[in-house]
Amino acid sequence: MNEKTTAEKFTFQAEIKKLLDLLSHSLYQNREIAIRELISNASDALDKFRFVALTDDSIKDETPLEIHLEPDTENHILTISDNGVGMTHAELIENLGTIAHSGSLDFLKNAAGDQKEEVSLIGKFGVGFYSAFMLADKVEVVTRSYKEESGWKWESDGTGAFTIEPQECEKRGTSIRLHLRKDLDEYTNDTRLKFILTKYSTFVPYPIKLGEELVNDQPPIWLEPKTQLTQEQYDGFYQYLAHTGEEQARWHLHLSSDSPFQFHAILYCPQANLELMGFGRTEHGISLCAKRILVQNDNRDLLPEYLRFIYGLVDSADLPLNISRESLQDNTIFRKIQKVLAKRVLSHLASIAKDDEEKYLDFYRQFGSSLKEGIGTDFENRNTIAKLLRFPSSQGTSDNELVSLEAYIERADESQKQIYYLGGHDYNTIAKNPNLEIFRKKGVEVFYLADPMDEIVLSNLAKFEDYEIVSIDSSEVKLPGKEDADSESDEKSESKEEEKEALSPEFEKVLSLLKEELKDEVESVTKSDRLTDSPCCLVVPEGAISSQMQKVLSMNNKDFPMTKRILEINPDADLIKRLCTLTSNEDQHSFIKQCGRQLFWNAAMMTGIATNPDQITANIQSMMEELAQKRSPIIT
Repeated sequence: MNEKTTAEKFTFQAEIKKLLDLLSHSLYQNREIAIRELISNASDALDKFRFVALTDDSIKDETPLEIHLEPDTENHILTISDNGVGMTHAELIENLGTIAHSGSLDFLKNAAGDQKEEVSLIGKFGVGFYSAFMLADKVEVVTRSYKEESGWKWESDGTGAFTIEPQECEKRGTSIRLHLRKDLDEYTNDTRLKFILTKYSTFVPYPIKLGEELVNDQPPIWLEPKTQLTQEQYDGFYQYLAHTGEEQARWHLHLSSDSPFQFHAILYCPQANLELMGFGRTEHGISLCAKRILVQNDNRDLLPEYLRFIYGLVDSADLPLNISRESLQDNTIFRKIQKVLAKRVLSHLASIAKDDEEKYLDFYRQFGSSLKEGIGTDFENRNTIAKLLRFPSSQGTSDNELVSLEAYIERADESQKQIYYLGGHDYNTIAKNPNLEIFRKKGVEVFYLADPMDEIVLSNLAKFEDYEIVSIDSSEVKLPGKEDADSESDEKSESKEEEKEALSPEFEKVLSLLKEELKDEVESVTKSDRLTDSPCCLVVPEGAISSQMQKVLSMNNKDFPMTKRILEINPDADLIKRLCTLTSNEDQHSFIKQCGRQLFWNAAMMTGIATNPDQITANIQSMMEELAQKRSPIIT
C-alpha cells in the first residue's frame, strides 16, 4: 500500500501555465486533434509495454493490448483508456507537469496568432497531452504502472496547478477522463467520434474500441502489394506517422525486398521542413518493426542524419523481437537495410531531378540544407549526393535560380579544368566583386555562394569528376583557354621575361611603394591578370581558405588568425595610370602610398573583411580635404 493518503498539490511549470491558457482560450480551430493526440499517447504506452514484455521474462501478462473510448453523454464526460505501461507517482509529475521541448511554447504563441492552421502540429513538440484542455475544463488521469500494485489519480482544471492522490486500480494502464466544456457535447457523440478516429487514427497498430465496436481495422499497408493500395491509404498512413497536419506527403517510397534479406518499408518526405520554421534540428526517427511488432518508434540509425526529415516505417522478419539499440549497431541485417534505404532515397531524388527539375528544386529549397551535410558524412554516397546539390550562379539573375554541378560542366569550355565559385554576403554583393571581371569577360560561369554552408560543402568536396573546385579569389585559379601544363612549364622562363619587360618602370615603382606601405597587411603586391576595370583586388595565397570562409570562422572565433592576402594591381585602370605618372615626383610618393592604403581598404571592404573603420574614415577625409583645397572658388 502507498503511504500517501491525501492529495498532494503541485504547481505547473511556468511554461505550462502559459501553454494551458493558450489552449483553453486562444485555439479554437481543429479541437478534434486533441483526440488524435490522446490516442497517440495511449498507443505509445502500449508500445512501451509490449517492448517491456518482450525483454522482461518476469512479465507474464498476455491481456490483449487495446484502447477504449467511453462517451458519457449524460455527464458530459469522455474517457480514453489503455492497458499500457501506466505511470508512477514520479512519472506523473515529470510527464504531466513539464514541457520537454524548448520550442513548443513559442510555436503555440505563433499558432494562437496568425498561424492557427498550424495548430495541428501540436503533437510534434511534446505537448500532446495538454491538448485535452482544448476540450475539457477538468481532466482526471487514473493510472497504475506495471511496476506497482496500486495506482494514482492526477487531476487539474488547467488553471495553474494539479493534484495527485493514491487510487486503487485493478488493472495496469491509464484512463483519461475529460470533463467536456458545455458547448462540446459533440465529443460524446458516437458518429462524431468515429469520424475523428477514422480520420486520424486508422493506422494505430492496436485495436481502438468505441464502446464494444472496433473502429480501426486497417491492415499493415507496408506488407500489402503496391498495386493494391490507393493514394488515400498512403496519405492516411502518412498522417498517422507524421502528425504534421499535412494531408499528403511530398512523395513516398514503398520498398520490399526478399533476398538476400527480407524487409518492407514505406518512407515519406514531408511538404515542409520544420527546421526552417525555427524549431531546431528534426528529432523524429523511423518506426522499426520486427515481424509486424513495433520495437522502436524513433530509430534514428536507419537513415543517415542528413536524411533526418524522412518519416517512415521499416519491418523485417529477419530482426529479433527483443533487439535493443546497442545490438542493432552490430546486426548485419540492420546495417544492410541502412545502406539500401539511403541508396534508394538518393536514387529516388535523382529520378525526380531528371524527370522534373522544377519539382526537385522545390524539394531542394526545403531540404537542401540537410542534404548538403551528407558530403562530409556519407563518403560511400558522396558522388551521388554531389549530383543532387544546386547553387546560384553568374548565369542566373538571382539566388533563386539554382544550377547543378553536372549542368555547370556541360556548359563549360573544353579548356576549363576547374569549377569556380565565389562567396559573399549576398547575391548582389558577390556580383560586384572585382575578382569576377576576367570571368565575366571570358564568359566563364561562377557559382555565387551567399550561404556559408555552400562554401563549406564545395571546399569539402574539393573535386567533382575531373574538375577541381576552387574559389576565384584564390591564387590557385587557372583560367580556361591557357595552354596545357606541359607547354606552360616549357615556356616558363620565357613568360617570366616577357612579363618583366611588360612592366613599365613607373608601374614597378607604384608596386614598390605599395609594398613598402602595406608590408604588414599583405603578403605581396603584384600585377593582376584577372582585372579589366577595377584598380585592385585581394587574392588568397595558395593553400589558404577563401576570404568568405575566413570571415565566417573569425566571427565564431575572435582569435582566428586571418591569412595575409595578395594585393593585385591593375596597370590598365585609370587611377593606377595616374599614380604611375606621379612616381617621377618624390613629393607625391606619400600620396601614392595613401592611395594604396585606401585601395587596400576598399578591396577588403568588397570581400567583407574590412577593419579599422576609424582609420578608413580619417584617410578618406584627409584625401577629400586635399582635393577640396585644389578646387578653385572662382567661376570661369
